[in-house]
Amino acid sequence: MIRQCSILFGCLALGELIVYLTGIKLPSSIIGMLLLTLFLQLGWIKLEWVQGLTNFLVANLGFFFVPSGVALMLYFDIITAQFWPIVIATLVSTVLVLVVTGWVHQLVRKYGFFRK
Repeated sequence: MIRQCSILFGCLALGELIVYLTGIKLPSSIIGMLLLTLFLQLGWIKLEWVQGLTNFLVANLGFFFVPSGVALMLYFDIITAQFWPIVIATLVSTVLVLVVTGWVHQLVRKYGFFRK
């Protein structure tokens, strides 16, 4: 368990360091996840080394949304006042994501990207 936590927190710390040194406007947690993915793909980190902790985190993922859900109650009046713009923005962005995802999938299938 210590090795699993060390690997995950190490990737997060490396992401923090990259953001600090470069000033990139990306969250360090995203950079840390990308680094973890890269290290797994390169074989520098074995899946078995982190699988136990990641399975636990995914199984308890719902608990991570509780604080943000409670914090939404602080802004209930703003959400109520801006309800329709929020709904429209959510629907439009969802449709855009579906269209772009389908388009990219068609391109990948047509031109055979990522084939070995």
